[in-house]
Amino acid sequence: MAPPFAREPDADPVGMVFHALSDRTRRTILEQLSERPASLSEVARPLGLSLAAIVQHMQVLEGSGLVRTEKIGRVRTCQLAPEGLALAAGWIEDRRRLWNHRFDRLADLLDDEDDS
Repeated sequence: MAPPFAREPDADPVGMVFHALSDRTRRTILEQLSERPASLSEVARPLGLSLAAIVQHMQVLEGSGLVRTEKIGRVRTCQLAPEGLALAAGWIEDRRRLWNHRFDRLADLLDDEDDS
């Protein structure tokens, strides 16, 4: 059975992660869940938000792959899904490597001109 807030099959996974991370409230939720799993009401309490607002944020977070939820009885428990963060970190690392390579090539070219 698919999670209640499943990612759309043709969606841009990296874009969805960055979209989810672009909101301060969602980043705060991720920080909270990095300490331990929590129910939706536990997530809402320190933020002073309604359960409806938390559910909307959780839909974005789970759809992006940053959070997993599980419903047991009447309680939906949320936990961090590190794979989503790894996806963003991998994308950033690829860009960093690319630009470092470009800067190294530029430095080599400038060194060659200085030697001429």
